[in-house]
Amino acid sequence: MSIGPSLYIAVVVVAVVAAVIVVVVVVVVVVVVIVVVVVVVSSSTSSSSSSSSSSSSSSSSSSSSSSSCSSKAGEAVVAVAVLEVVAVVLVIIVVVVTASAAVVVAVVVVVVVVVVVVVVVVVVVVVVVVVVVLVPVVVEVVVVVTVVLVMIVAGVG
Repeated sequence: MSIGPSLYIAVVVVAVVAAVIVVVVVVVVVVVVIVVVVVVVSSSTSSSSSSSSSSSSSSSSSSSSSSSCSSKAGEAVVAVAVLEVVAVVLVIIVVVVTASAAVVVAVVVVVVVVVVVVVVVVVVVVVVVVVVVLVPVVVEVVVVVTVVLVMIVAGVG
């Protein structure tokens, strides 16, 4: 394989696509974290300000906000995956047009490795956010439901 302009073009294309993928992933993760934190903070403040008579309704709103958080995180992961597939297809098209077969194989391998690493990082970050942020909400819902059930059984409510 001769090292010519096509190799340099392929390397530049891979570097640009990798940088774009990293930026997109960072933006998506930051947006997901902000949405999850805002929803959790708003649900926890509303449930803490509610009285014991409306505890069951606040617990249901907390659980629905938890499920909406997890669905938003899932949507973010799907969006990142779609963007990565589009980026890989564009890179393959550009490299096939401008480079030799050996360069195409090398660039495709590099892009696949970058995509796999980015997907793993996104999944780990989303799992950490879900565990760290949503577990306290689930615990709060369980506590509120338990208190309501105890009050009903005891005849206080």
